[in-house]
Amino acid sequence: MLRVLVADDEAIIVNGLVRSMPWKKYGCEVVGTAEDGITALQIIREKTPDILFTDICMPGQDGLALIAAVRSEFPNMQVTILSGYPNFEYAQRALELGVARYVLKPSKFSELEEALQVMTQNLCMEAAPPLDESNDKAQNFIVKNALAYMQEHYAEKLSLSEVSERVFVSQWHLSKLIARCEGQSFSDLLNGFRIEKAKELLQDPALRIWEVSEQVGFNDVTHFSRIFKKITGVSANQYRNGEKA
Repeated sequence: MLRVLVADDEAIIVNGLVRSMPWKKYGCEVVGTAEDGITALQIIREKTPDILFTDICMPGQDGLALIAAVRSEFPNMQVTILSGYPNFEYAQRALELGVARYVLKPSKFSELEEALQVMTQNLCMEAAPPLDESNDKAQNFIVKNALAYMQEHYAEKLSLSEVSERVFVSQWHLSKLIARCEGQSFSDLLNGFRIEKAKELLQDPALRIWEVSEQVGFNDVTHFSRIFKKITGVSANQYRNGEKA
């Protein structure tokens, strides 16, 4: 049996889908329901459903980010979007990320059954390569969002765990994507952002080295100095004085 997850913050829609859809006709069974994006991801990782019906706007969820995460971590999962927003550009981006159907609310039952039929047919066909075009776009979308968050929060005590939660993927998966797309580890990338900002701050002679260190997210000035020299080839003081490696 194919496993199905239904996620929507409107209970009437969840109940209607669970009770009314001819699941057995298509060899399916509902293995879980969710009212928000975070719960949906927890169930996905726990039960690895084959099919996902999901609202695009739920509490705790950036719709496109969730879809990108699902498509990247679970490339063979079939997804149908349920949306109350007839935004063509949004629908186009979702389809580019590899969703099977984009169904507007209020949905006709025939549309939902057609979506289920298409998804089950896709799953029964020969499996597509795991790195198809939509999967690449999903991965690039995730990394782009992760980098944007890191650049915005580099001065904080930032961890891989926190960033992975923001982009709805596991720590392991995000680490793998960053290495593949950027050719660096998470910590090296974060240190790079911090040192680039430190180089700007060092232009201000009123700021002491330890103050620069704190402002870019290092709690230990010795660690900052070691990383700065490793990346630039010179000490922070030497850089401030115009010396280059």
